[in-house]
Amino acid sequence: MKRVAKNEKKKITILGINLWEILAYFIIYSIAGYLIETTFALVRYGVLESRQSFLYGPFCSIYGIGAVIMVIFLQYFMRNRLTLFVGGFIIGSITEYLVSLIGEWILHVKWWDYSNMPLNINGRICFYYSIFWGILAIFLMRAIHPRIRNLMAYILKKFNGPIVKSAILAVTVFLFLDCIVSGYAINLFTIRMIAENDLNVEHKEIIYKLNEHINESKFHSTLSNTVFNDKKMIKTYPNLKVQEVDGNIVYFKDLLPNIKPYYFKFSNQDFYK
Repeated sequence: MKRVAKNEKKKITILGINLWEILAYFIIYSIAGYLIETTFALVRYGVLESRQSFLYGPFCSIYGIGAVIMVIFLQYFMRNRLTLFVGGFIIGSITEYLVSLIGEWILHVKWWDYSNMPLNINGRICFYYSIFWGILAIFLMRAIHPRIRNLMAYILKKFNGPIVKSAILAVTVFLFLDCIVSGYAINLFTIRMIAENDLNVEHKEIIYKLNEHINESKFHSTLSNTVFNDKKMIKTYPNLKVQEVDGNIVYFKDLLPNIKPYYFKFSNQDFYK
């Protein structure tokens, strides 16, 4: 018995779920989210455009974060469909609100805005999409996630465990670095767009000073104008926007009309904006 205990490796878990599983779920659902969002844009707007969260790689992290948080916490709401709906409604809404809030605090951009929707809270969440989160929770926990869990079990059975863990770790490290680089690039781009277009946003004076420091630094200015240039940023983040002090929402792509905010357009209709 002592020998078994000695050879057993301590597993890191979060509320009973293995950390390796959580990382794998985040990767899988982030890729799935990217495919869903890309397909939605293709069907709804007739365009093939970027729906990724980071500069490099097919990942839509809001789906990965949302799915992981739901998988972790919805295990306590598994009694029936009603409890799953309520759990999804609450957990999904809180997650969506916090992601939006943190994005505005750190990157000074608005990922989405529900201000025109009824029963919204600060434009970050609204009753309509909270209902969607509740419905999604039922499908996720009853239909989707059991299959994902079985897929993970099959992969672990088919391939060597350490190899799978190494692959998960490699992708996780890549995502972490990609997130840092993307955040830096979005900050550079946002500061540049606000300063060059004289947008009347909060803390405008601070942003102008930051833009001056960027232009004075050869390293930062080179990255801002070459690697993270307007075309790269608009192609990767076609829906980036900021809110001015009067409440007006400004899309960066509208300030750069010569750059197409998509890779390919299949429809000539004018509903795409």
